[in-house]
Amino acid sequence: MAGTRAAIRYAKAILSLASDQNAADAVNNDMKLIANTIAENNELEQVLKSAVVKSDVKKAALTQIFPNINTISSGLFSILMSNKRIDILGDVATKYSQLFDELQGKEIAQVTTAIPMTNDLELKVLAKVKELTSKAVELENIVDESILGGFILRVGDKQYNASIANKLNKLKREFTLN
Repeated sequence: MAGTRAAIRYAKAILSLASDQNAADAVNNDMKLIANTIAENNELEQVLKSAVVKSDVKKAALTQIFPNINTISSGLFSILMSNKRIDILGDVATKYSQLFDELQGKEIAQVTTAIPMTNDLELKVLAKVKELTSKAVELENIVDESILGGFILRVGDKQYNASIANKLNKLKREFTLN
């Protein structure tokens, strides 16, 4: 929990600095790259969280992995190193992207489907999203076969569950109550 609050604070500070220097968009691209790289590479995450690996080794690894990032983004490495918080780099990068999207008036809608979305389903989901929010929305498709069919839509703190598994569970509850 404390790591999350710290990540939000660092992300807000970096976003403020990047906005002041008109580099918020470039830094957002860097943060997405950093967050995705750390999420996909378990070894990198373990190195960043390890108390045994020295800070200068961590920083050298990060500068080799991300050689062409903005100076603000690379400055974040130094700040996190000096404050002994480099272990939350992935969280900071993720929070930065979320804050940047909020600032731009964009929201990410997570759509969970049993199979990859078709264009027809994508249009139906976008229509439902327009009912829930007035912001510009980017769809993120998650495939989960356990929902059997239909979709589950999450936009911010709202959820719309149109999955077959949910309907079956409702029917099951109705039959067990009667």
